[in-house]
Amino acid sequence: MALTGKQRRFLRALGHALKPVVTVGAGGIDDGLVAETEKALLAHELVKVKILASAPLDRKESAAVLAGRAGAELAQVLGRTALLYKAREKSPAIKLP
Repeated sequence: MALTGKQRRFLRALGHALKPVVTVGAGGIDDGLVAETEKALLAHELVKVKILASAPLDRKESAAVLAGRAGAELAQVLGRTALLYKAREKSPAIKLP
């Protein structure tokens, strides 16, 4: 499911106040990081990810790879921060416009 511009704007507004809960560092994107991201998405649906300068991939590439591996939508990449969204199967907490 691809997000529309209106939905991305809505998610960016919600994500503005969030603190990063996942960090991509020098170790890159491995199975442990993907599992941690999936767990955070299951709990929160909307997750902010910090991509450190030491990450092996470019910030946009890191965000896209992590979103793809976690089965999430990439709502935004701003600086070294990415915003990922994945709706829960049952009773999603965030109602997209």
